[in-house]
Amino acid sequence: MRSITVTMWVTLDGVVQGLARADEDTRGGFTHGGWGPRYSDEVQDREMAKAMATPGDMLMGRRTWQDFRAAWGRLTDGNPFTTAMNSATKYVVSQTLTDADAWQNSILLRGDAAATVAGLKAQPGLDLAVIGSASLVRSLHAAGLIDRYTLLIHPLTLGSGTRLFDSPAPLTEFELTGSVTTTKGVIIAQYSRQ
Repeated sequence: MRSITVTMWVTLDGVVQGLARADEDTRGGFTHGGWGPRYSDEVQDREMAKAMATPGDMLMGRRTWQDFRAAWGRLTDGNPFTTAMNSATKYVVSQTLTDADAWQNSILLRGDAAATVAGLKAQPGLDLAVIGSASLVRSLHAAGLIDRYTLLIHPLTLGSGTRLFDSPAPLTEFELTGSVTTTKGVIIAQYSRQ
């Protein structure tokens, strides 16, 4: 059985929307996009490179897949992140996409997210990594499918925006299995389901 690990960049008040760019995700009138890059440093880069060094498949929702495809799908810059993103098998959970042919190694998963991913998780294969995709994460968490979280907790509050858990999440206990603090005050915390 595969495991599912979620990596999320999150503010102290739980916001996960619009990390990278001002125009990344303006749904709901969100005006704080681009809050994350100023907190990047060598420590964060090193920790993310460690996580990407282990071979695995990716699991993402439609919006994240489309955003990542635009960011990495055409790059050939030799960056290890670019290479990992383009070479990984990418499972896209969507009820609106008609195909996932626009980015190499992408496979469309249609239907109920929790049921479809539970079936994928039960199959033999590489472990699955979710980066972003907050609504998908909420569905998978509610179904008890998330095995581990890596949260990059940023030292700021935004007051508005999509939160990791914008409605009550089911009671689930996790154990802190590791943490690192970056030079910019980001806490990278790893949690495993108990």
